[in-house]
Amino acid sequence: MDMPESAERVRMLDVTGKAETERQAVATGKVRMKPSTLELIRRGETAKGDVLSCAQTAGIMAAKETPRLIPLCHPLLLTNVAVEFYLPNDGDFIEITATAKGIGKTGFEMEALVAVSVSALSIYDMCKGIDRGMTIEGIRLTKKSGGKSGVYIADG
Repeated sequence: MDMPESAERVRMLDVTGKAETERQAVATGKVRMKPSTLELIRRGETAKGDVLSCAQTAGIMAAKETPRLIPLCHPLLLTNVAVEFYLPNDGDFIEITATAKGIGKTGFEMEALVAVSVSALSIYDMCKGIDRGMTIEGIRLTKKSGGKSGVYIADG
């Protein structure tokens, strides 16, 4: 039976021969908003409650579900996921940093990126009633370590 042409377009990479090593990935991103929205979040006075605790939990949960969300990601054994926030004084954004760690044959970049993305979406969801103009910006890998390729640190 001939396979349809589209069946040859994607494939999961075979990592069978790769060594398991300790790996870590760090990703960052921002949610830009009105300064007044940031102040409500800081004071815990949004209608939906504690925005940062909800976003932190959402990011951690999402990292654990990465292979279910991204079709060609390998299921990995996460040993830790951390999601942290930076809220500048007199600012108009929340910076999100997610770190994903574990032992595996492939990296944890996607888990860190998914954690930042879903944390940002959770912040948007919890605050959209007061600030629909929020933007999610600059989600990117900032650091990774472990594996054959070693350490990567993003410019800037």
